[in-house]
Amino acid sequence: MSEHAKLDWNQLLGLHVVRKVAKLAERRWKLGFGYIDAARAHVVAPKLSRQIVGRGPCQVLQETSQGRSRCADHASKLLAHFATQPQLRSQSITSSCHADLHEVAAPILVDGVFVGALLCGGYLLEEQDETGLDVGTDHLPRLSEREVSFVQDLVEEAAAEIAGFLVAEGMVAATSHARDRYEGIIGASPPMQAMYSLIDRVVHSDSTVLITGENGTGKELVAKAIHYGSARRDQRFVVQNCSAFNDNLLDSELFGHKRGAFTGAVSDKKGLFEVADQGTFFLDEIGDMSPSLQVKVLRVLQEGTFTPVGDTNTRHVDVRIVAATNRDLRAMVEDGSFREDLFYRIHVINIALPPLRQRADDLEILVRHFLIKHEGTGKRLSPECLALMRAYTWPGNVRELENEIERLVVLSGSSPILAAELLSDRLRKGAAPTRTLPAPGGSLPDAVKELERRMIRQALIEHDWNKTRAAAQLQVSRRNLIRLVQKYELDDERDQSLLA
Repeated sequence: MSEHAKLDWNQLLGLHVVRKVAKLAERRWKLGFGYIDAARAHVVAPKLSRQIVGRGPCQVLQETSQGRSRCADHASKLLAHFATQPQLRSQSITSSCHADLHEVAAPILVDGVFVGALLCGGYLLEEQDETGLDVGTDHLPRLSEREVSFVQDLVEEAAAEIAGFLVAEGMVAATSHARDRYEGIIGASPPMQAMYSLIDRVVHSDSTVLITGENGTGKELVAKAIHYGSARRDQRFVVQNCSAFNDNLLDSELFGHKRGAFTGAVSDKKGLFEVADQGTFFLDEIGDMSPSLQVKVLRVLQEGTFTPVGDTNTRHVDVRIVAATNRDLRAMVEDGSFREDLFYRIHVINIALPPLRQRADDLEILVRHFLIKHEGTGKRLSPECLALMRAYTWPGNVRELENEIERLVVLSGSSPILAAELLSDRLRKGAAPTRTLPAPGGSLPDAVKELERRMIRQALIEHDWNKTRAAAQLQVSRRNLIRLVQKYELDDERDQSLLA
């Protein structure tokens, strides 16, 4: 980030996740939100946003010049902490100020550079004595140790949202700090930089993480990066795909069973939750789990306990859960196929993986990586092959790209050039050149029609010409889509591509 870049804190505090966290902290504990701007060494003490709840303790203290001065001194100490202890600068801290009030400070890091911090406070600890407090207000919330930890997780999530926004908006300097990979994840585009910054924050907590994204975007790689960057890295990383078994078998896999619990249970078996004790459990495709198993997983999340099939004794485990899905869990909650309470338990931190088509700048670095992986060192794509790859929308994402590169390496034999004719039919047809927009000076109606045609064509290609799914992506009715397909004669184009 530029050394002199000025942050628009009104915009940053208005980001969706930040605003949600601030409202939750205010509504549940009557805690205010503030910030420290590192570049300007400027502090805004935590304050409540709604007049109906009155002034918070930090606001009362800031009403006098002496209070403002002492708050600024406290903020300077926080700045010094983050600036002089780089090994700790990615972790939130709790501290007490001159008035003996406590607050959470969560640093905002952009490519490892400290640009500021979010503040949430002020509160008293549950056991703290009020004697001697030099602030008088009706709103002095008391928080237990567990509540403080929860507030830390929330404020860290809000800080990560701000860091991700700054990266996505291009407010990162083009320096050597930019990363082109993270553990086994490859990519240097702005969406990937935002994701790396979020993972940096996530690894230091034990909060449950939900990874969302299309098939082939690398959800398991992100889960591994979280585990191996955490304090649990020396413990087990256990993986289970929730769509791989039927209900009964998955129950046994997750929670174990006692001998004789069912036909074929010839001995006791540990469940994967027990195997993952002290480590990380990655539940892939959690959206495919039945409601009955959702209840049992919810119990593990809430209480850390479960009962194996056929047993009466409760087992206790300490497991961090990382879940993943390519489905819309919010929609599933609305239609009753996914429990709302479990959704909010696993949705503490959400990492949304961008599809490959939204990070096209990463295509060439991924190609180089997969060429090396599949022993294609010394080979290169022909210009025509690269052009077709750039024009393709990659519905299978990075996994599809890797398969395509492996195919090219195998079929090219000893040739150093990977020619376009070696590409799969699906890719060559899906990457057929689209019509260009009218040249400058053309009419606006013509430009709108051409853009509409291109968007419809691309959606149809992505969904193998399935009009129902394409209509859902375009957010139009199927009937309206059919009318537009006929209008632009796209069915004729599809027939020609199938005959090619």
